[in-house]
Amino acid sequence: MSTSPPSRRPPRRAASARAASYDESLVDSALQAYLGNSPSRRIRRLRRLSPEERQKETETEALIALSLGFPIDELLPAEEAILAASDVAAPNDYIVVRNHILASWRADPRVPLPRARVLETVAATYDHLVAAAHGFLSREGHVNFGVSAAFPASPPPDAPEVPAASVLVIGAGLAGLAAARQLLRFGLRVLVLEGRARPGGRVYTSRLGEGQAAVELGGSVITGIHANPLGVLARQLGIPLHKVRDRCPLYHPDGRTVGTRLDRVIDLAFNTLLDHATRLREALKEAAEGISLGEGIERLRRLYSVAKSEEEREVLDWHLANLEFSNAGCLSELSLAHWDQDDQFEMGGDHCFLAGGNSRLVHALCDGVPVLYEKTVKRIEHGEDGVSITVEGGQVFQADMALCTVPLGVLKSGSIEFDPVLPYNKLGAIQRLGFGLLNKVAMVFPSVFWDEDIDTFGCLNKESSKRGEFFLFYSYHTVSGGAVLIALVAGEAALEFEKVHPVVTLHRVLAILRGIYGPKGVAVPDPIQSACTRWGSDPFCCGSYSHIRVGSSGTDYDILAESVSDDHLFFAGEATNRAYPATMHGALLSGLREASRIVRASESRVSSDPKKYALQRSPRPTDGILEDLFTEPDLEFGRFAFVFSSMTPDDPQSLGLLRITLDEHLLLGPRRPDLSGDQKDQEPAAEKAANQEAFHLYAAISREQADQLQLAGDDDQARLGLLCKDLSIKLMGYDSTCDADNSLILSIVSTQKARKRLQSAKKFRS
Repeated sequence: MSTSPPSRRPPRRAASARAASYDESLVDSALQAYLGNSPSRRIRRLRRLSPEERQKETETEALIALSLGFPIDELLPAEEAILAASDVAAPNDYIVVRNHILASWRADPRVPLPRARVLETVAATYDHLVAAAHGFLSREGHVNFGVSAAFPASPPPDAPEVPAASVLVIGAGLAGLAAARQLLRFGLRVLVLEGRARPGGRVYTSRLGEGQAAVELGGSVITGIHANPLGVLARQLGIPLHKVRDRCPLYHPDGRTVGTRLDRVIDLAFNTLLDHATRLREALKEAAEGISLGEGIERLRRLYSVAKSEEEREVLDWHLANLEFSNAGCLSELSLAHWDQDDQFEMGGDHCFLAGGNSRLVHALCDGVPVLYEKTVKRIEHGEDGVSITVEGGQVFQADMALCTVPLGVLKSGSIEFDPVLPYNKLGAIQRLGFGLLNKVAMVFPSVFWDEDIDTFGCLNKESSKRGEFFLFYSYHTVSGGAVLIALVAGEAALEFEKVHPVVTLHRVLAILRGIYGPKGVAVPDPIQSACTRWGSDPFCCGSYSHIRVGSSGTDYDILAESVSDDHLFFAGEATNRAYPATMHGALLSGLREASRIVRASESRVSSDPKKYALQRSPRPTDGILEDLFTEPDLEFGRFAFVFSSMTPDDPQSLGLLRITLDEHLLLGPRRPDLSGDQKDQEPAAEKAANQEAFHLYAAISREQADQLQLAGDDDQARLGLLCKDLSIKLMGYDSTCDADNSLILSIVSTQKARKRLQSAKKFRS
C-alpha cells in the first residue's frame, strides 16, 4: 500500500495555499479546449486534424474514460453482450468510439448528447459502433443523465410507445431517486415509497440558527471530484463547490498545537503500519480472513515499537480514529484481508463541500418524481406475478417489479419481511457485511472564532478507548451561510454517544473547544443552536454506512446487488456497490445501474409475450374506477368531494383526489344545501335528472389543502378560485386523471380496501 491517505480520510498535508471556491467545470478545461464550444467547431476541427493530433485526442479521451471506470484496452462484460462477435474479437474501434462519446458528453453535461451529433464527428464506417456505444452508455447511465431542465423525469417526446412496466421504489435516498428518475425517462411507471417525512435518507441537510444555515447531519463531503456523478449534478444546477483545504492542525486537549515534527513522524509511522498490514495479509494468505485490521495493526505497532511515548500514542490514536471514521466501524471489526478492497476504484481529485448543502441535489432529483412519504414498508411479497408491498397501517401497493434501496442496517434488523425469504447467499451477505456508525454534533455560532483559513482541525484524546470522541471538526462557514462547526464521533465512541443526553454531549464539545481556544485568548461563545445525530437509533437506517467486516469480502457487495425472483425484485444502495461503497456517489451510481437492469428486464418480458404483458399491465386504471372511489368520500362539502390514500384520512400530509361536480353549462350555479341520507332518498325526480347531467373534474390534492378549501366559506365559486389561483392546482377530466394519477388512484383503492378489512375485523371482534 502506498503512503497516500487511506480511502475517504481527509487529506492532511503540512501546508497549502488558501483556495477559492472550487468549480468542477475546471476539471474539464483541457477537454473543452479541444472539443470547442459548439458542435460545428468540433466538426471543423476534426476535419483538419493531423494524424498526430487525432492520436493525441484519442489518448486524452481514453484517459477520461479510464477516470470514469472504463478499461483502456478492453471491453466491459456488458459491452461484449451488445456487440457482434467480430467487434468483440477486435474491439479497438468500438473502444475509441465509446471513449469519444464519454468525453464529448462530459465536456458539457448540461445538455443531452444525441446520437446524431456523435455521427457528425465520426466516420460513417463506424455508424454501427456509434449506435451500439451510444445506446449502451445512455441506458447504463454513463451519459445523458442528471437533473437539468434538459433531463426531466419523463420520457423524451420522440420516445417509442411501448407497454409500460410498473416499478415500486422503496426509499427516497440518492439510490432510489436516481433510479426512479432514470426509469421515468425510460418510459416506465414509477412510484417511490419513503418511510420518512422527507427525501434524502442518510443525506440530510438541516437548517439551523436565525439565518437558517445549511448543516449536513448525514453525508457531507463529495469524496473525489474527478468523474464523480455528483459533480455532474452540481454543474447542471450551477452550484459552486468548495475544495476542502488540506491543512488540518491537531491540538492537544490543553490547546497546544501538535508540533510539525511529531505530526509528520506519526503520520509516516501510521501509513507505514498500513503498508506492513498489507504485507502481513499477503504473507498470511487465507489465515488473514479471520483477523481484524485492529489486531493486525496493534501487533505490528508492538513489533516495531511504534508510538512508545504517551504523546506519540495520542497522535497515533487520532489517526486510528480517523481510519474508523473513514469506514464507519471499529478497527476490531474491519477485515484485515479486505477492508480496503475498493481503494483501487477511488475517485481522484479534490474533496469538496457543496454550497448550500447536499439537499440541493436531493431536491433536484425529486423534481417530477412521484414520492409518497411516511410509508414504512413492512412486507415485500415477490414472485413471477410481480411484487406486492405492504406498508405500516396495512396499505398495499402492487407492481410488476420493485427496487429495494433501504440501508444495509435495515436489512440486518429484519424489520422488513420478505415472502418468500431472500436466498441463502443474500442473507449470508447481509449478515457478514458490517454496518457501522458515525455521529455528529452540529453547532451554529454567532460568529467564526476559529481559523477561517482551514476547513478541518483535530483534537487528541488522552484515553485510547475514547479516541473517536470529537476527534475531528469540520468548518462549513464557507458554504453554509453561517458560522457552522460539526464535531465527529467515530468508533466505539459513536456507540456510547447515543446513550448520552444531548445537553451533556454539547457541554463536552464546548469544553474541548474552550480548551483549544481559551489559552489563545479566544472566547468561545455558546452556540445559537445545535443538533446531535442518532443514526444508530434511527429505524430507517440503523447505522451510517457499510464496511467489510471480518469474514466478509467485496464479493458480498456483489451478492447484495443481485436481483431475485427472476428479476422482479432488485436492490440498490451504497452497500450494493463494490467499487464505491460508503459514499454518496456510490449510492447514486447503484441507482443508475439498477435502472438499466430493470429496463432490460421489462424489455425482455415485452419481447417474450407482448400481448399478455400489455393486457396485464395496462397503463390506465379500469373504467369506472373513479366513480367507485367517490361512493363513500372521506370529506365532502358543497360540490367538492375528497378521498385520501392514508389509513388516517385526517392526516394533513395525506395525498388524495378531489372531485368537483359541475353543471352541464360549466357554471357553478346555486346548489341546494347538503342533505342527509333520508332526505336524499326523497329528492325530487326532476332534480335527480338534473344531477345526472352534471359532470366531474378531478385533481390531486393534500388533506391540508382540502381543509383550506373547507375553511374558505360556503361559496363554491370562491373555493374554485382559491383552488386554481392561490393553490395553483390543475383540474383534469376523467381520462387525463387516470393517465396522470394512476399510482395515486391505485394507492387510494388499496387504502379503501384496507380500511374495510379493518372495520370488518373490529365488528367481528366486538
